[in-house]
Amino acid sequence: MSNGVAVRRLGPFPHVSPPVFSISAALIVAFIAFGAIFPETAGVIFEGAQRAIADYFGWFLILTVNLAVLCSVYLAIGPYGSVRLGAQTETPQYSLFSWVSMMFAAGIGIGLLYWGVAEPLTHFYQPPIQEPESVAAAEQAMVLSFLHWGLHGWAVYCIVGVSLAYFHYRKGLPLSIRSALYPIIGERIYGPWGHAVDILAVFGTMFGVVTSLGLGVMQINAGLDQLFGIANNVYVQIVLIAFITLMATVSVMMGLDAGIKRLSNVTIVLSFLFLAFVLVAGPTLFIIDSFVENVGNYINEFVYFSFWTEAYSGTDWQVDWTIFYWAWWISWSPFVGIFIARISRGRTVREFVLGVLFIPATILFFWFTAFGGAAVHMELMGDPGLIEATRESYGNAIFKLMEFYPFTQGVTVLLIVMIVLWFVTSSDSASFVIDMLTAGGHSDPPKIQRLFWSVTEGAIAAVLLLAGGLSALQAAAVVAGFPFAVVILVMMYGLLRGLSRDHLVLYRYEQWYATEKEAEANLPKAFVGEEDLGGPPALAKGD
Repeated sequence: MSNGVAVRRLGPFPHVSPPVFSISAALIVAFIAFGAIFPETAGVIFEGAQRAIADYFGWFLILTVNLAVLCSVYLAIGPYGSVRLGAQTETPQYSLFSWVSMMFAAGIGIGLLYWGVAEPLTHFYQPPIQEPESVAAAEQAMVLSFLHWGLHGWAVYCIVGVSLAYFHYRKGLPLSIRSALYPIIGERIYGPWGHAVDILAVFGTMFGVVTSLGLGVMQINAGLDQLFGIANNVYVQIVLIAFITLMATVSVMMGLDAGIKRLSNVTIVLSFLFLAFVLVAGPTLFIIDSFVENVGNYINEFVYFSFWTEAYSGTDWQVDWTIFYWAWWISWSPFVGIFIARISRGRTVREFVLGVLFIPATILFFWFTAFGGAAVHMELMGDPGLIEATRESYGNAIFKLMEFYPFTQGVTVLLIVMIVLWFVTSSDSASFVIDMLTAGGHSDPPKIQRLFWSVTEGAIAAVLLLAGGLSALQAAAVVAGFPFAVVILVMMYGLLRGLSRDHLVLYRYEQWYATEKEAEANLPKAFVGEEDLGGPPALAKGD
């Protein structure tokens, strides 16, 4: 047993939950085989499913992420903020810097470098509402980029992470998605319902992560093409996947502290140095001024774009952007939520929520302003060719921007190294989390199982690239993420119910304690300590 989940040896894998591991592995292997044998058919099926979800259930994804924001804010400012994820006397397991580094590395991945320039530029020349390539389009481009990478996505991570950390560290339940259902179905989380949500989490995690990995190798290939003239095609990208998957495997086999934490710290330091270089060597004053204005515009437009569904315009811009992003964040949430929960022991609910919501989002806002905002500014001032590079390939945009900065060759090499590191930190973290899910919530699962899932991630990324490149990757993320949106709604309800029961117990105890202390104070001194005052009232069933 692993915290109540039945685990045993299954072939070469020594510690697995047989239903979760075998069904997840079978479904994923079947997908790999189908995509490899019928790549065109797989691409058509995924894109058709993505279109159907966006057309008929886009509103549902929009409401889900907005509810996640509201629930997260309530957790931070409400009565449960002082609850500690662990014993009330515990201190955080990791320093703030290591905690943020690992959280950021797991939660963002290579999308930071892939979309940092490309997305604002794309919204600038193809805006959903404003006149293309106008000042109004430039302002809206930054608001939309902030929307897609800001509070909504991190609120989804926050709900999953704080829920799992609460039930694991406070209640002793497994560190897996099933535990969030405990207030609703009780011990049945160890049966078919628990297995089902963990399998869904494995599936969503796998396809959410490989989408990011596929985007990363496409961008690495673009950089190698620019530097060394290496052909930019799917076969080179598959070779890159194999090489970087090997690096990720080494990292995940080293474990959380020796591998993942150190690599995350290195990655975040390099990213901050790169950001500082762009700030100093670029239009410094414009970046600082526009950052302040962009944040203000984001706050001003927050409610409108949060609930915008294109109902009146009749367009389908959101299918490729907002709906894709919400499904992508949701598909990543089991992986990132479990990972953040794993590294957050000892923090209070308020510390957790405020840290997860605002620290990464603030960094991302400045990053998109320094890279994407500066690129849009350059296009407004002249015609440096950045739009053409972005039209050709999203991955080319950041390399084209670096041509206008000093030390272009060296910076391009650094960019490729950073993309590889972001790739590795996402892949090793995901392999670690999927292994925890399939090992019954074990917090330090066996290495042979990490190896299996790390290699599987690389194989799926290769299949998706063969099946249709970027469009197939995006479609797979939407299809995999959509079912888990229902689970997130259930998690919000279960978390609030669990916290409210704890709060009620604490309140009743405090009331009882105050009453008994008052009664004790009114007793004659000779009787103090001689009366059996009883104990605090218990919760009635159903409270």
